[in-house]
Amino acid sequence: MADPSEISFARIFVCSAFAACVAEFCTIPLDTAKVRLQLQKRVPLGDSEVAPKYKGLLGTVATIAKEEGLLSLWKGIVPGLHRQCVYGGLRIGLYEPVKTFFVGSNYSGDVPLFSKILAALLTGAIAIAVANPTDLVKVRLQAEGKLPVGAPRRYGGALHAYYAIVSQEGVAALWTGLGPNIARNAIVNAAELASYDHVKETILKIPGFTDNVLTHVLAGLGAGFFAVCIGSPVDVVKSRMMGDSVYKSTIDCFFKTLKTEFYNFVGMYEVLYVDMPQSSIIASCL
Repeated sequence: MADPSEISFARIFVCSAFAACVAEFCTIPLDTAKVRLQLQKRVPLGDSEVAPKYKGLLGTVATIAKEEGLLSLWKGIVPGLHRQCVYGGLRIGLYEPVKTFFVGSNYSGDVPLFSKILAALLTGAIAIAVANPTDLVKVRLQAEGKLPVGAPRRYGGALHAYYAIVSQEGVAALWTGLGPNIARNAIVNAAELASYDHVKETILKIPGFTDNVLTHVLAGLGAGFFAVCIGSPVDVVKSRMMGDSVYKSTIDCFFKTLKTEFYNFVGMYEVLYVDMPQSSIIASCL
């Protein structure tokens, strides 16, 4: 396969955006279920708790499909594709140039893991800072289904959501949750791209392995696993900040969730089922 350093930024951007969009379309039903689980709160009722509506990732998928229709699992797909076009294209497209900048264009041999992590942190932060409005609209649309039956929906679609947020809350509201979103995506991008790069280099040193689709898929699965293990708590805070308006700040959201709903931070498997397939699909498309 071609050396990434020899491919133009425009070509990498387009290929990365396309691969990310394919992954988004395939995994958004699981992502919608994940967001519902992250936004779900345990409600005290006297000395007991009301049983949560959604139980487990697949159970949540089944509940949403039964109560709201199968197509509701793809709610948020339009801003999701907007997000992947911008975020997916920038975070992967900028990774190689930034990594080369840190080590120097004349560097030869394997790039140090620290330089990979630093490059991925920076590109993840830049990419999501640009794409935050699309992420906000995606989460808002995915969260609509948790409203009571018969309650009026706030948004008629992705474009209406962008317009409604700007007209009702101001342009700056499109960057609601930017802090935890940058933290989440910078951390996840660093874990994902750096581990993908490192795992792939390790696999290629094993006799019999070449730079082909199988190697990319295996590296992508490993990258998704590391990304989830590191980024899950921040992902919960990001979804809460974007989907609810009951928190005063990111820190307030983090400690309230940690204090009352610790299970949300340790239940990483919901995110695992989303990020690992996404990583492997993107890797196989590139």
